[in-house]
Amino acid sequence: MADILTPALGESVAEASIAKWTKKVGDAVKKDEVLVELETDKVSLEVVAPADGVLSAINANDGDTVVPGTVLGSVTEGGAAAASAPAAAPAAAPAAAPAASGGAAVDIAVPTMGESVAEGSIGTWLKKSGDTVAKDELLVEIETDKVAVEVSAPAAGVLTITAADGATVTPGQVIGSVAASGAAAAAAPAAAAAPANTGSAQAPASAHLSPAVQRVVSENNLNPASLSASGPKGNITKADAIAAIGAAAPAAPKAAAPAAPRADQPREERVKMTRLRQTIARRLKESQNTAAQLTTFNEVDMTNVMALRAQYKEVFEKRHGVKLGFMSFFTKAVVQALHEIPAVNAEIDGTDIIYKNHYDIGIAVGTDKGLVVPVLRDADALSLAGIEKGIAALGKAARDGALTMDQMQGGTFTITNGGTYGSLMSTPILNTPQSGILGMHNIVQRPMAVNGEVKIRPMMYLALSYDHRIVDGKEAVTFLVRIKELLEDPARALLDL
Repeated sequence: MADILTPALGESVAEASIAKWTKKVGDAVKKDEVLVELETDKVSLEVVAPADGVLSAINANDGDTVVPGTVLGSVTEGGAAAASAPAAAPAAAPAAAPAASGGAAVDIAVPTMGESVAEGSIGTWLKKSGDTVAKDELLVEIETDKVAVEVSAPAAGVLTITAADGATVTPGQVIGSVAASGAAAAAAPAAAAAPANTGSAQAPASAHLSPAVQRVVSENNLNPASLSASGPKGNITKADAIAAIGAAAPAAPKAAAPAAPRADQPREERVKMTRLRQTIARRLKESQNTAAQLTTFNEVDMTNVMALRAQYKEVFEKRHGVKLGFMSFFTKAVVQALHEIPAVNAEIDGTDIIYKNHYDIGIAVGTDKGLVVPVLRDADALSLAGIEKGIAALGKAARDGALTMDQMQGGTFTITNGGTYGSLMSTPILNTPQSGILGMHNIVQRPMAVNGEVKIRPMMYLALSYDHRIVDGKEAVTFLVRIKELLEDPARALLDL
């Protein structure tokens, strides 16, 4: 028997968490075959089989924390041939039912939900106990304080649910099972053949829609069959459903709005906050209670940036396949200002100050579930086109609910643009443990004194909220003035002046 050990994790890395096992107990394995993935706060590691044989034990489950040298499991050597022979024997058996041999149940376990995510809440099950399900069919979404995680059927068979809607669950917890049966085995081929006998008018079953998409479809009377699917697995995303709302409703004359509330609407409605909303509320209040927050303001004349954008936006889009927006100019200006005022790119850890020599910029994105801040990595190494492409991809993932944990963590500074909603001025709250956040606002034509003359200029108020424990007022004001200079004269950023 050969032990599977946690390897050395690297300098200053003391522990890791089990991301997922690729095999289960009883499976045949080959030497150097990847068995389990480990995640640390810096890197992901793969642990391979130490010998040919059968995976005879798993000692650490998904989500468990381990240290170098921990025995994760064991492989019984010499059992590979015996284990693989039965698998090859039933060649005529349907491939869609891995548990069909004797009605054995396959557990449905809560997957690893990312670093620092210890629990989640069961959403609405799309099937009920006793229903027949197909392998990889979406069964339920688990909502965490950061992202929603989809859980699919591990095999074809009959579903048994052990964790009800709304229940709090942890990684690795069993929330149900799928037991293979004759009915399930018969249903799988029938379901596969059904599309050949049906026309395009048949709508996909609601079970193939995530709960968030199902709500939009139901509330707006959409036909799932008419929706285009842009999801990574060919699935319909919430953005697809929302985009179809306008097209689905014919341009009918609208009745005048009633003066009083509709009779079928209650005067008040109590709705439980989502885990994401609870986390937003908690973290914002913690930010206010922890940091010595102060906001300084300035204004920037957007004339030159707007002229540059107007001059090159068409050729820029043709060349790079993405539109030239204002965010790339602001991101470039922020990165250059952070180079010059490193305290704004630092954070406090106890009695230490950690100065960051990398520039991972958080871009605040408003979604229907709340505010999220995905991170644009190594923004200092990106061109304007690279920044625009990165922000566009993060924004789409945020609206589709497809952000990964890695995309949500590790930012060193944040930019939020309230101007997209018409905000004239605001005092943004720090995204702790960061020490600074830049608030952009609406561009407004205002009369300005320019060289002794009054001229109408497109002006934007800028707000920098900062942690006064680490950033002095002089540094904060200098930082904001530097951004103003780089935006009012964009050539400075290009010439590194």
